[in-house]
Amino acid sequence: MNVNADRIEQQNVVSVALNVNGEKMERQIEPRLLLSDFLRDDLGLTGTHVGCEHGVCGACTILVNGESVRSCLMLAVQADGCEIKTVESLSSKDGSLNTIQQAFANNHALQCGFCTPGFLMSIESYMKNNSKQPSDEEIKECISGNLCRCTGYSNIISAIKEAYSSKNSQ
Repeated sequence: MNVNADRIEQQNVVSVALNVNGEKMERQIEPRLLLSDFLRDDLGLTGTHVGCEHGVCGACTILVNGESVRSCLMLAVQADGCEIKTVESLSSKDGSLNTIQQAFANNHALQCGFCTPGFLMSIESYMKNNSKQPSDEEIKECISGNLCRCTGYSNIISAIKEAYSSKNSQ
């Protein structure tokens, strides 16, 4: 056993306490750990996808204190004390889909599904902050930070319109 290596390893961890999908947790982590890696590897929340690792594709989008954030651009230590929501937070305990997820299914707004969690979280944030039915241009602005290589976006736009219609009819 290398005592110096153990001492160095102990010096390179910090404690973080956060609320993830409604569950309070505390972990010891390396300060350089990306939030996306923390969610996927340490917490097993693999719905947060990692695509470009540069914040361009939006696949890793989550909500931090209600705002959409690229988790590949944020260190886990920066989330200390924050409320985190991942795509796993959207469906009910019984597995039923929320309004946005159901609208995506109804409108065939996904194909390979890799980008879908990021889209869902971006839309979740947008819908919480904007109650009126958005125009096509507003929807395009909402999803402009998310890239999809499969769908062509028209079904995603239709899904967002349906989600708003469903939300407003409740």
